Amino acid sequence: MVKINHNPPLILASASPRRRDLLETAGLTFQIIPSDIHEEDYPFTDPKSYARLLAETKALSVSNRHPDSWVIGADSIVVIDGNVLEKPTSISEARQMIQMLSGNTHEVHTAFAIACKQNARLFSDVVSTAVSFKPLTEYEIEWYIHTSEPYDKAGGYAIQGLGSFMVKHITGSYTNVVGLPVCEVVDYLYKQGVIKRDAIPQDPAPVRP
Repeated sequence: MVKINHNPPLILASASPRRRDLLETAGLTFQIIPSDIHEEDYPFTDPKSYARLLAETKALSVSNRHPDSWVIGADSIVVIDGNVLEKPTSISEARQMIQMLSGNTHEVHTAFAIACKQNARLFSDVVSTAVSFKPLTEYEIEWYIHTSEPYDKAGGYAIQGLGSFMVKHITGSYTNVVGLPVCEVVDYLYKQGVIKRDAIPQDPAPVRP
């Protein structure tokens, strides 16, 4: 079996179960130490810049306390027609969001930041994915918003969960919509030598009669 190994400690600065699952599925082992920042303390600019600022701040806040570790911070923002859709706090907010998304295309911007204080490293980027919803019936909207799924997710839906039935197609990274662009994160860690892949075992030589 081909494995991914890393010697420096890895930390995910997020309590998101979706980001945890994505990194575990990618074969990484890591600690979970959520940052203690308050997002409302940072002024909103444009969606991409704001998401990047929050991702960097989250990574740095944990990196300062664990300087020998490589820390991953992230933040996702859902935007449609210039409107930012945060996590709905009520059924009426969830209904309004899903009605806006129905039959339309929106963007999910996920910023990620990777910091290591000991190595004086801070890298960040923003990955964007376009997501198109099918036109939804009133019944479909009401059924979905009466599940527990919309209420801890930006945009009010989960592409990896029950909300998958609403998504007609996407352009870009699927994992980015879930909460973390795994391809870009793993690529950066690999290039920095943080993670290493075991050598591929050689096929045994054929046995000659």
